[in-house]
Amino acid sequence: MSFFSRLIGTAPDPREAVRPLWHRVVELARDREYYAECQVADTVAGRFDLITAVLCVVMVRVEASDMRAESALLAELFVEDMDGQLREFGVNDVVVGKRVGKLMSVLGGRLGAYRGALADGDRERLVGAVARNITFAEGADEQQGARCVAHRLLALAERLGTISDETLIKAGSLEA
Repeated sequence: MSFFSRLIGTAPDPREAVRPLWHRVVELARDREYYAECQVADTVAGRFDLITAVLCVVMVRVEASDMRAESALLAELFVEDMDGQLREFGVNDVVVGKRVGKLMSVLGGRLGAYRGALADGDRERLVGAVARNITFAEGADEQQGARCVAHRLLALAERLGTISDETLIKAGSLEA
């Protein structure tokens, strides 16, 4: 898409192709089992942590294919969504950009923490990354919770590895 087309809005938004996948990432992160069985805190922080964790699993899968551009588009949708959420919480325009920048930094750090463990199928390394990056409910057994979340993330990564790129982008066959 040319700069001019984007400027005057005549070209379709390339993010629309991956928007169903982004919505499915959010749905998967809101799966009640993460909160009930895995003891993730059902708070803004806990939900954000799970969205980033599930998004990281999906991005690692997307990056493993020929769809590198789609990975960037998913990150853009993450930014768009977080911007909207911050504004809903009443964060003013002056601060939104800084907060979104921090959230992108958090996503990048978590992607780095999860990427190697997911690519290698290294459950113990993933448990450690989850323990450091997920907010658990007050009084939760955090080690048990981290193992539960890591197990679910690895299972998701395995399922994603069995579906075609086209099916993935359309968010088909992404069961919780």
